[in-house]
Parts: sequence; structure tokens; C-alpha cells
Amino acid sequence: MAGIDHDNPLIVQSDRTVLLEVASPKAGDARAALARFAELETSPEHVHTYRITPLSLWNAAAAEVSPDEVAATLTTYAKYPVPDAVLVDVRDEMGRYGRLRLVRDFDSGGLALTSAEVALLEEVRRDEEVAGLLGDRLDGNRFAVRLGDRGVLKQALLRLGWPPLDEAGYVDGAALDLQLTCQLRSYQADALASWWADGSPAGGNGVLVLPCGAGKTVIGLAAMAQTATRTLILATSITAARQWIRELLDKTDLDPRDVGEYSGERKQIRPVTVATYQVMTWRPPTRDEGDDLEVDPDAQPRPDRVGDPIARHPHLALLDDHDWGLVLYDEVHLLPAPVFRATARIQATRRLGLTATLVREDGKAGDVFSLIGPKRFDAPWRELESQGWIAPAACTEIRVPLDDEERMTYAVAPGPQRYRVAATSPQKLRVLDRLVDRHLDDRVLIIGQYLEQLKEVAERYEAPLITGRTGQTTRDERFAAFRDGELRLLVVSKVANFAIDLPEANVAVQLSGTFGSRQEEAQRLGRLLRPKADGGVAHFYTVVARDTVDQGFAAKRQRFLTEQGYRYHILDGEVA
Repeated sequence: MAGIDHDNPLIVQSDRTVLLEVASPKAGDARAALARFAELETSPEHVHTYRITPLSLWNAAAAEVSPDEVAATLTTYAKYPVPDAVLVDVRDEMGRYGRLRLVRDFDSGGLALTSAEVALLEEVRRDEEVAGLLGDRLDGNRFAVRLGDRGVLKQALLRLGWPPLDEAGYVDGAALDLQLTCQLRSYQADALASWWADGSPAGGNGVLVLPCGAGKTVIGLAAMAQTATRTLILATSITAARQWIRELLDKTDLDPRDVGEYSGERKQIRPVTVATYQVMTWRPPTRDEGDDLEVDPDAQPRPDRVGDPIARHPHLALLDDHDWGLVLYDEVHLLPAPVFRATARIQATRRLGLTATLVREDGKAGDVFSLIGPKRFDAPWRELESQGWIAPAACTEIRVPLDDEERMTYAVAPGPQRYRVAATSPQKLRVLDRLVDRHLDDRVLIIGQYLEQLKEVAERYEAPLITGRTGQTTRDERFAAFRDGELRLLVVSKVANFAIDLPEANVAVQLSGTFGSRQEEAQRLGRLLRPKADGGVAHFYTVVARDTVDQGFAAKRQRFLTEQGYRYHILDGEVA
């Protein structure tokens, strides 16, 4: 039949979705090309679904992928003719990026918003928010912009669908010479090169996406060596901050006197300073959380939508008070709102975001793009697994029925309480007993959301417990004992979700989670993905209450990992 190439793997549809047939001999090449400008949505066994979005196309344009290259990928690998409307939309959407430019205005010492199209400048100037951020008209095609409004203006223009090309460059920051003392893997070097972009005015900012265990920290250290400047590192917790400090001292030639911790416990400001999001966003606390849901002192604070962020969060002044040449955001997908707003004020400083997943449940991916920078590199999880850089993982969901009494309690519970009833069902403990017995020779993490459930489990197995209420010294001791093999089983709350290095953990059992959070599911699996000395498989179990919202939330949490190509095997708790 004319117009059909049965060997080609792509089906391009008029709604901008692209289907990839995995069995095609050309699937690998097509996937690599497609990933440059489309977002992976689902990846079950046989057909993967990608979506071409404005943000994915602007990311591609920022990475210097041309509309012709996008069109060539689609037409070369398409099984059926590509809808003309898709090709036109791709060209038009990518053509929006960079038609507005932010440049230095050397006469005033500030910035200018400029464009070759005077009518476009007039169009965006009519927007109320943009108008408030523009100063005097410098000439026919340039408006003055205050240095401090650089980030906020980029956010406003992105909202209008006109993402500007930021060519205003960066301050160098105070010099700091350091050398990396380890060798980068090939994909780590590629990620660094994508971020640096040969030091061009549009480089030196952006986000690198790699799975847990793939060595994002090492890439961050290499970026510091590349920029050779004072660096502020923002981490998710004191535990994560201290891991950064250990890696800095182990894998660079930095003197320990040049590395400081800025946290709730210490306030050291050194040429390389590692701070926590929690201390950066500190403000007088309020007690409006529940009494049993896990509350972590190092968790991200509630969004603060009004007022000057530095006035309300005084430690945010650290961002722009100390001549940093690089700000590194670990787990950038968790960036709290006050740090977003403070980052808008420091756009003259180079920025690097690191994450295992750029999924943001709050829809702020556009803010990451405009304030931290575009996604520069994205390494597929299963691809790195196939190369041996992360451990293979087997994902299993085990469903348990509620007994008659629990079923009635669940049925009459108010809607918001039903998840807790289901998630903390005692029926899960029988399955947990069998799993613990099955993995007597393994390093096991038991993970949950509710404090009473976790306390019961810890007592059941006489195992140490780590929650947000556990003191930092005790946390560090218990994590270290687990790493050293003194403990084989550890019960943890969501404090262990992010940036905790437990390389020998090879089994995790998840009893309850944060509703439908895809981020959390990915991060919890990530605790197991460091390559194992024996090359073994990691086992990730989720125990859910059948026919409840617990089962529904589990399906939502799993979505990101299934998009990455992981399969969940479903077992009946009665026979598992």
C-alpha cells in the first residue's frame, strides 16, 4: 500500500502524540532521535507513547535542534504519512523560541529585551505583568530591563508563549580552582558537555535528568571543576548535604577548610557551601499538620505565595550575598516556591539542576525551564541498566483483601480518611512477614507514610526506625550501620525518599505512600539502583489493599516507572 513503510516504528498522530512500536528493528534509533524533542508519556511492553509539547519543543530549540531535524526524524521513521498540521505546528512552535532576546545593555549597565520584530515587542508589552517589568524604550526595538527582573520577565514571557533567549551572560563569581580526582563515565561527560555548551552565553544553565544511582553527584562536581568558581549547593536534607560534603572531599582535591555546611545545625559559609532547602526556606513554624501523618523537619515547606521571599525567609539571602559563580540544585524537581522566587533574582549566576525525574505534580515544569534552564540531557533508566551502570530491578505489587470488619470501617470512613484505613491495614503485615523471611540474606528497607504503622513494624522485627522525628545524629548512625552491613533491615519513612546513598540496599517493601506521587515511587525505587557487587537484581515490592483507593493511588504512583519501561507483576496476597 502506497505511503506505508512496515519497517518504520513511528505513528505520528494529529494530536501531537507519537507512537513507537518497540518491536521494529529501527526502534532504537527512532527512540534516540525522538527523545530530543518529545516527552515520553507511557512505555508498556509493545507501544510507547510520546507527546510533542510546546515546552518539549522549546527545550529542543534551546539545545539547538532545528525544526528541519524534528521534521526529518518524524518523516524518516514514520510508518504512515505525517500529518501536515503537525509539521507546521512544530515549525511555528519552535520558531517562537528566541524571537525575543535578553541581552546586556552596556550603556546603562542593565539589560534589554530586544527583537527584530517591533510588533512582537509591542504585543508582549501590552501584557500587564510584562509591562510592569519593562523600563524605558531604549530605541525602536529595545526596552530596558532591571537586572533583578531578569528571571521574573522570563517567566512572564514563557506564560505568553514567547520564551526568550537569554544571552545576557553570567558573572564569573569568585575564582576557586579544583580538580576532579575520578574519571567521568561517557554519559556523564556527555551530560556535562550538554550543560556547559562550550561556555556560550546560552550555556551554563539547565537541568540534567539521570536515574538514581547513575552518578549525578559526580556530574555536579565536574560542573564545579568546569566553572572553577565559588559554588552553592542546595540539597534536600542534612543527610543529603553531608553526603555531598563526603563526595566533595573524596572525589575532588578541595581542602576540607574550603567546604561548609549551612543547615539547621551549622551555619558555615565557605568557598563551597552545601545548604538545605529546609534552612533556606525557614520561617516561624505553624502546627497545622496532622498528628500521625509523617512530618519531616527536612521536608519541603508549604508554598508561600505572597510577599518578598527574602523578607519572609531570611536565609534566602545566602543565594545572592556571597559572590557565587554557580548554584547547584539537587533534586531540582522538589524546588520549593520561595527558592523559585529567590532564583528569579540571581539569573546572572550559572545554574545546574540535577534530578532523576523532572515530573512536578504542581505543574511548575515551565518555571524550571525559565529560571533554572532547559533540560539539557535525559538518560533513559532502562538504557543505563542495559549498560550495567544501574542495577536491574523487579517490581511487584501484592494485593491483600480487607477483612469484613476493615471493609465496613473503610466503607463508612469520610473520603479523606479512607486512604489511611486502607494503607495501614493489618492484613499487610502477613505479607510483610513472608517477604522478610524470603529475603533473610538481603538488605531490606521497609518504607511507609504513617508513624503508627512504622512503629508497629519496627517493634515487630526489633528493627531501627528512622522518621522525621529521629534526631540527625541517630539518623546518621543508623544509615551508616545499614551501609556497613551491621543492620540488614531498616524501617524508614519518607525521609529516605531522596538523596540517601544506601548502595547495598537491594530490597524495598512499600506499605504506604504519598497518595499518587510519581516522584516518590521513582525515588523509592532509586534507593535500590546502585549496581550490586554480585550483579544481582533489586526487588521493589508494593503491598496494597485490594479494591480501595490504596490500589488506585498505587497505579498512579507507578506511572513514571512504567513510562521508563519497568513492569509491575501483580500477585495475590493470599498466595504471594
